[in-house]
Amino acid sequence: MTTNSQAFDTTARTDRLMARFGRRIAAALSEHQTQQARHDIDERLRFAREQALARARETRRLSPAPALAIGSAGAATLVAGSGDDGTPWWLRLSSLLPLAVLLAGLLLIDHHYTRSQIEAAAEVDAALLADDLPPEAYSDPGFVEYLKNTRP
Repeated sequence: MTTNSQAFDTTARTDRLMARFGRRIAAALSEHQTQQARHDIDERLRFAREQALARARETRRLSPAPALAIGSAGAATLVAGSGDDGTPWWLRLSSLLPLAVLLAGLLLIDHHYTRSQIEAAAEVDAALLADDLPPEAYSDPGFVEYLKNTRP
């Protein structure tokens, strides 16, 4: 029985050594292949970057005017009101109409909110002046509840 067990230990040890050797060989091959692939990828990226820069230079060279000049010229045209494209001045001013409507709507909402706050405060003040309240009601934390419950 010991012979059989020794043969099994030797076989298992040999298998472990062969598996370890195989993993080391695979790791070495993967590392070598990775280094070659990195060099290839780096070279392709360098070439693509050079092509992109060449295209960008060519595009800048062929463009008629920079974007900043176009933007500032458009703003000057809008302020001056002289239409180079034949658009009448009233049509240009009507493009500001939605902004004016939005601003008026916001002002009306603010006015309504302020008015409702004033009316609520006046209602509480009227209730305080009209009702006979006991003095301890003013110091009570549930004073607002008292006002709600005593209303008809």
